[in-house]
Amino acid sequence: MKEQVTYADSLARLAAAQKSAQGAPAYSRFVNRPLGRRLAALAHVAGLTPNQVTALSGVSTGLGIAATALLAPAWWVGVLVGALLALGYALDAADGQLARLRGGGSKSGEWLDHVLDAGKTASLHLAVLIAAYRFWDLPAFGLPTAWLLLPLLFSAVASTWFFTIILNDHLRRLAGVRDVQATVAAGEARRHSSLRSLASIPVDYGVQCIVMVLVGFPAVFSWVYGALAIGFTIVAAASFVAWYGQAAGLDERKTTTRGVS
Repeated sequence: MKEQVTYADSLARLAAAQKSAQGAPAYSRFVNRPLGRRLAALAHVAGLTPNQVTALSGVSTGLGIAATALLAPAWWVGVLVGALLALGYALDAADGQLARLRGGGSKSGEWLDHVLDAGKTASLHLAVLIAAYRFWDLPAFGLPTAWLLLPLLFSAVASTWFFTIILNDHLRRLAGVRDVQATVAAGEARRHSSLRSLASIPVDYGVQCIVMVLVGFPAVFSWVYGALAIGFTIVAAASFVAWYGQAAGLDERKTTTRGVS
């Protein structure tokens, strides 16, 4: 007889098989991963596959993005958008955890996950642009119409950011290394992790989900979103410089390896 899968057992197994949280953005570390773990346990009990969970994540996120662009500002619209995006993000965390629970992921699953992530990264900010153009009175908020360029900037920078993260991982795999980020002493690891989490606030997708709750109050949202866009751009620019240096380090490592052989 096949052993019955229980929620408690699935949750316990997932809790013992978590990725390192060092340096992870605060929302991901303290909210999204724990929530994703519970959703993964539920999906395991329900017999869902990781790809099905990924698809549910895409549907939830897509509905949130569509609501942003199509619905006139109202308090309940912000709550709806924030809830749908947060659920989609949690399910995005759940698919990988479910894959580990079932014995490992697949190339097709990784492909589907990255494609949906790339789509939401660009389209969320384009939806904000559409909403601002259709419904907002920017001069009444004390903002010029040139504000409409901010979502375009956010979309371009966020898309480049996401692509670069995937590219970094690909290059590291080709080089046969796990990570080329700066190594810190054991005594500094906790401080290093906390500083990275703090610095990651502007680029934390979970923070974007929270900010989107304010879309029902565009006079407030426009200022908060603008500050987030600028913060994201600054952190991304600094990261690109650091990552280029890490890629150059891979070149040096390859040269050194050839010399030794």
